[in-house]
Amino acid sequence: MQSLKNDIRQKIMDAGRKEFSRKGFAKASMRSIATQVGVGVGNLYHYFPSKDSLFCAILAPITSSFYSMFDRHHGNYADALDMIREEYLVSAVSEYMNLLRGNRTLMKILFFGAQGSSLEHFKSEFTDKATEQVKIWFKDNKTRHPHMNIRVSDFMIHLHTVWMFTMFKEILMHKITVDEMQQVVEEYIKFEINGWKHILEI
Repeated sequence: MQSLKNDIRQKIMDAGRKEFSRKGFAKASMRSIATQVGVGVGNLYHYFPSKDSLFCAILAPITSSFYSMFDRHHGNYADALDMIREEYLVSAVSEYMNLLRGNRTLMKILFFGAQGSSLEHFKSEFTDKATEQVKIWFKDNKTRHPHMNIRVSDFMIHLHTVWMFTMFKEILMHKITVDEMQQVVEEYIKFEINGWKHILEI
């Protein structure tokens, strides 16, 4: 019985992803999703109490991936000096490429189709949280590396996250090959690393 429920839930999410991808949150219809799955609208609400809850469940893999990636780079144990190592560049490029190749549809929905949902302001809310976390990360690294400069404006930290989202959005908006995408991501991260290396004086 539980297996059947899980199967129906997954079918609802699959149909919802297609619906939100085509129409965006505002114009997507729960009735249309229910029809695609072959269940009544009332039954659909048994699994997801609202269109927004379904939308958030579908986009959970990409929203959680953004936060997880940020924590790996700016969490309590992340060392600023790791940024200037070759391993960091390779790892960061791989992370960004995995996000783009594995979550392209979800990223498009989040960036271009979330109007009217509780995720409509995800980028700005993420940026605000990231700004505060980076400030804490700077102070933590200052205790480890007293020579490090952390006199960085809040707005510069804010822009750093905005630029990341802008890069993702521009890649999604333009038809480029995987090789071109790889080059763009690598160039962006190299630019980012060298910029922070100069600002932080590390």
